[in-house]
Formats: sequence, structure tokens, C-alpha cells
Amino acid sequence: MTQLALVLVTGAAVGFLGGLLGKGGSAIATPILAAVGVPPMIAVAAPLPATVPSTLVAADEYRKRGLLDMAILRWSIIAGLPATVVGAVLTRWISGDVLVYVTDVVIVVLGVRLLSRSHTAEVVAEVDPAAERRRTIAVAIVVGLAAGLLANSGGFLLAPLFITVLGVPVKPALGTSLAVAAALAVPGTAVHFALGHLDWAVVAVFGLGSIPLSRLGARVALRIDAARLERFYGAALILLGGGFLLKALI
Repeated sequence: MTQLALVLVTGAAVGFLGGLLGKGGSAIATPILAAVGVPPMIAVAAPLPATVPSTLVAADEYRKRGLLDMAILRWSIIAGLPATVVGAVLTRWISGDVLVYVTDVVIVVLGVRLLSRSHTAEVVAEVDPAAERRRTIAVAIVVGLAAGLLANSGGFLLAPLFITVLGVPVKPALGTSLAVAAALAVPGTAVHFALGHLDWAVVAVFGLGSIPLSRLGARVALRIDAARLERFYGAALILLGGGFLLKALI
């Protein structure tokens, strides 16, 4: 019961951060769940099924305000889902260790870029729809492969790449990232279910904490001024990416 209580608290914290930062939160959840005594493979798998409803609940807050980019959402799912499956299959031959290091470095770099962007006025340029679609597909493939290889929903990369590569404003980027992360979590959930890695008690308790708090996190993000939110988001990426990198190197 003590362990399940810790799982509930972990789910609540991860759900709030996921809604606030536009991500599923499985990358944060796994090491915390392992630290409170959940077996490693279950700690990897348990956040994924809870990611689907929690990110959809948070994304709905953005949808209500017209802050989902439906074209990016559509093409990200079309390209990202098969890439996630390919990434999961490639884990048979490719170790995720190096990819973890690379992903953490990329997260820090994107955080630095977001901080530098937030101090300058943005120039709105006319975008070629075909070029935007190609960039969206490229981003979705990269994130999907990473999500499959690392057994997460790819949320840590989605929003910052939407902002820095596609030029999406921060709030639509966060909302769209949440919706895409929900879709990309489905293949990983199916694979772990087939392999018997899901402890449904842990999944249920984690979801009980994460689902309502993810909505609260999204509401908090939506109330923050866009420029301040982007600065906060950039700083959060640097801290989280740096923390993960340091933990992986120790």
C-alpha cells in the first residue's frame, strides 16, 4: 500500500508537469517509479497506457481555446506512428544507451535555443504548406523513432521541435504535442501488453494521479503569458535534459 501511495503521488506530479510542459511524462516517471521500488520493466511500461488519457485530457484544454494545429497533428500522427513501430523493432539490434545521451543533449540545446528566441521579436513569414508538411513529417519520423527506441511517447522532443523547426507559437506547440504524444504512446503500450510488462494495479494508480493533474497543468500553462511560458519552458528543458544527462553519465 505504501508503494501504491508513492505511485499515486508520482502519477500526480508527472501528470501536472506533463500538462504544463506539453508532454506525456514517461521519461520522468520511469526513474521515479523504479526508485520507489517498482520493478524496472514495469516502471518503463506503466506510464505509457496512462499517458494516453492524461495527455488527451490536457490537450482538450488547448482544443477548447483553438490552440491545436490540426494539420501538424494529422501529419505527425501519420508519419510518427509507423516510425514508432520501426523504432520499437530496431531495439532488437540497437542499444538505447547512446540514443539516451544524444536525446538529453538535444533537449538541452533546444532549451538554450528557446531561451534565446524568447528575447527577440519573432518575424511572421508566409509559409509554403508543402514545405511545412515535409518538415512536419521529418520531425514526426525523428520523434517516432526515438519514442520507439526509448519506449516513451516522444513528448520531450515534440513541442521544442514544433517551436524551433516549424515555428509554431509556444501554446499551440504544447497543445499539439500533447495530442500527438497520446497517439505515439499507443504502439508502445500494445508491445508491452503483448510482452506481459504491464502491472495493471500500478497503471491504474498512476493514471488516477496523473489524469486530473494533467488538466490542471495545462490550465496553468494556458494562463501564463506566452513569452514567459517560452522562457520557463526553455529553462525547464535545460534543467531536465541536464539532469537526465548527468544521471546517465554517473
